[in-house]
Amino acid sequence: MIVSVVGVHGTLMSTDATIEEKKPKKKSLFLHVLRLVLAGLLFIIGIPLIAWAAGALYFDLPASAPVRNAAAICWVAAAVVLALFGGSRGRILILITFAGILGWWLTLRPTQDAAWQPDVGRLASANIQGDLLTVRDIRNFDYRTATDFTPRYDTRVFNLTNLRGLDLFIDYWGSPYIAHPIVSFDFGPEGHLCFSIEIRPKVGQPYSVLAGLYRRYELIYIAADERDVVRLRTNCKHEDVYLYRLTLPLPEVRMRLTEYLNRLNELHQHPEWYNEVTANCTTSIRAQHARSQRMRWDWRMLLNGFMDRMLYEKHLLAGNLQFAELKQRALINERALSAGDAADFSERIRAAAPGF
Repeated sequence: MIVSVVGVHGTLMSTDATIEEKKPKKKSLFLHVLRLVLAGLLFIIGIPLIAWAAGALYFDLPASAPVRNAAAICWVAAAVVLALFGGSRGRILILITFAGILGWWLTLRPTQDAAWQPDVGRLASANIQGDLLTVRDIRNFDYRTATDFTPRYDTRVFNLTNLRGLDLFIDYWGSPYIAHPIVSFDFGPEGHLCFSIEIRPKVGQPYSVLAGLYRRYELIYIAADERDVVRLRTNCKHEDVYLYRLTLPLPEVRMRLTEYLNRLNELHQHPEWYNEVTANCTTSIRAQHARSQRMRWDWRMLLNGFMDRMLYEKHLLAGNLQFAELKQRALINERALSAGDAADFSERIRAAAPGF
């Protein structure tokens, strides 16, 4: 009997010991999986942060190209070595260095004082007195080619009672997925006033999509004559330009004009950075609306080559046609080439266009 009890007791102890042995193993496996998940998350998050900081050093460091290249390469190399062999201390050092780069980058400020390229040499400004709108430094260049032109700036006075509507040019300068919008306010007998939101490059500063993600370019709202900003693209650069009439009621057209004029004056006083995503030629239009009036976010605001399709679906394009036919008839290149630099350029590019 005693032996039996002892045997049973021994078996129970053995079973308990087995259970105790299994618990640490399960806990150890859980911790191992957790470490792998955390390492994966750090990798997924860390690679973009390291790449972004390298771009900030390469594009925005105030130094010569060789120094900027060296700084970006050294940062990436050091970050990779510390991440692979530095353990937790190495990762902490990466975070501290990244925070330092980010802190420096946030101190960069845009300027109004620089050697600007001739086509963005002046900033327009405007004021309204009663029904009279005065816009200064409207760009009205005489182009022989895209790079050979005679600069000319005008001051024009528009009567707001003549405001008739708002038109939209969509310029495809490369990819069918990306375009450049230009708005044109129709003042009837006083003509059209265009606004084009662009980068403001300095002399010798080429355009780069990647550079546009950083603090490389200032933002400019160009006020221009259609024979300048539209003809430059159709007749000199030979880009495909489409023209649509928007269906906005006049009170809303007046509101949109006021928004452009306000931004024109704000940038005249205080420079701002261009950004390829948050402050580009399309997202800037949405951002200048009052929050309560902003169109719901749509992916076609970034891939803005589809912008006309988006506006068509929202019934904002005049013409009462199927979209494919509307877009086909909206292409103005042949009419623009035929019009040349004629005084009635604006009227001729609208001849037979849908919605006018």
